[in-house]
Amino acid sequence: MSLSQLPDVSVDRARALVERFAGAHVLVVGDVMLDQFLVGRVDRISPEAPVPIVAFDHEENRIGGAGNAAHNIADLGGRVELAGLIGQDAAGERLASALRGNKIGVSGLVVDETRRTTTKVRVVTTRNQQVARVDYETDAEAAGAAEAALIDRVSVLASSVGAIVVSDYLKGAITPTLMARLVSVSRTRSIPLLVDPKIPHLSYYRGATLIKPNHHEAEIATHSRIRTAEDARTAARAFRDVAGCDGVLLTRGEHGVWLLDQTHEGHLPSTAREVADVTGAGDTVVATLALALAAGASSAEAASLANHAAGIVVGKFGPATVSPAELLHDVLSGSAA
Repeated sequence: MSLSQLPDVSVDRARALVERFAGAHVLVVGDVMLDQFLVGRVDRISPEAPVPIVAFDHEENRIGGAGNAAHNIADLGGRVELAGLIGQDAAGERLASALRGNKIGVSGLVVDETRRTTTKVRVVTTRNQQVARVDYETDAEAAGAAEAALIDRVSVLASSVGAIVVSDYLKGAITPTLMARLVSVSRTRSIPLLVDPKIPHLSYYRGATLIKPNHHEAEIATHSRIRTAEDARTAARAFRDVAGCDGVLLTRGEHGVWLLDQTHEGHLPSTAREVADVTGAGDTVVATLALALAAGASSAEAASLANHAAGIVVGKFGPATVSPAELLHDVLSGSAA
C-alpha cells in the first residue's frame, strides 16, 4: 500500500458514479435534531449586561444532526431512510415534516414520549455571526420500548439498502445493542457500515467498516498529536486498533483527509477555496462516502468525492448540502487546476 497522496477521482469516473447515485439506497441511523436560527440585526449593546441586543428579523429551521447526513444524501440524488428518536412535541412534528419535504424517508423515526426532540436554537446576526445558542434536549440513552422499537425498524430498513451510516451525537439514539445489530447486518449482507463517531462511544463501534473521526477526536482516542501527514498515518493506524474497525477516514480540516483501510493508505489535500462555516461538514463527508460506496465506488474514489463535497459545504453557512452539479463542477475545477 502506498503512503503517498492518493489520486483524485477522475472527471469521467466521478460523472459515472454521480449518475448512479439515483439508484443507490442508504440508511442513516442516529441522533436527529432540529436546527433553529433566530436572525436579526445588532446595532447596540444591552444596558443591562455586556451583550448585544439582537433586533429580530426572521426565523429559519433546518434539518440537523443525523438528519443533515440524510439531507446530504437526498440532495445528492440518493434514496435515503432515516432512523432515530423524536419526542411527541411540536419540534418533532416540524422536523418530520421537513424531512418528508426533502424526500427523506421517515419510517425509521420512533416517537419516544419520555424525551423531547433535540432542538438547537442559534441566535445569529444578519452577517451570520453567532451570538448565542440554546439547546433543548434529552440525552439519556434509549432503553426499554423506545430502544426495542428503534432496533426493530432499523433491522427492517437495513435489509434493502446498499450502505448504513451511523451519525452519533451522544443524544441517546446510539446504544451498544443497536450497534451490535447494525454490525451483524453489515457483515451478513456485506454492505459498508460507516460511523461518524463520538469518542465516549468508541467501544460501541467495534466491527464497523469505516469510522470517520476528525483530527481532534483521533488525538483524544490515540493520546497523540497530529501535526503532519506522518502523524496522521500513525494516528489512523492506532485509531483502527483501538476502535476495532476495518478502516478509518481521518478528516484534518484545511489539511484534507487521511484514508486507511484494507486496500488504501494515504492522504488527499483539502479542496476548500474559502471557509464560511464548518458546521455539518462531517455529515457531508460521511453522507457522500456512503452514497458513493453504495453506487459502486472504491474507498479511495468515495473518499475523494467526500473530500470535494466537504470543500464545497464549508463555504456555506450552517448545516448545508451539496448538489450533484456542484460536486461534479468541483471535481472538474480540481482537474483543471
